[in-house]
Amino acid sequence: MFKELGQIASMMKQAQGLQGKMAESKERIANFQCDGEAGAGMVRVTVGGTMRVLSCKIDPGLVQSGDKEMLEDLVVAATNQALEKLLEKQAQEMNSIAGGFNLPGMSEALAGMGLGK
Repeated sequence: MFKELGQIASMMKQAQGLQGKMAESKERIANFQCDGEAGAGMVRVTVGGTMRVLSCKIDPGLVQSGDKEMLEDLVVAATNQALEKLLEKQAQEMNSIAGGFNLPGMSEALAGMGLGK
C-alpha cells in the first residue's frame, strides 16, 4: 500500500512539473512563425503560433497577370503549407515536454488546450 502511495506522490510531482513546462511551452508556441509558399515563391504566407496569418506577399507579376483564380489557389496553398508546418512544430514542442511522461489521454488534453493537432 505504501508503495502505491509513493507512486501516486511521484506522479503528482511529475504532473506539477509538467504544468510549469506546459505554460512555458505555450508561450514559446505563441511566438512561433512558419512560412509557406506556392507558385515557386510567387506567393509567401507567414503564420504565427496563435494560428493567425501574419503576412501575405504576392509577386507583382502574378497580380499583373490578372489570373484571379490562380492567385486565389496559390494563396490558399501557401497558407495551408504554413499552417501544416506550424502544426508540426507545435507537435514537436509538445512531444519534447511530454517525452517520458505517459498519461492516458495526454494527446487529447493537449489538443483541447490548442497545443496539439
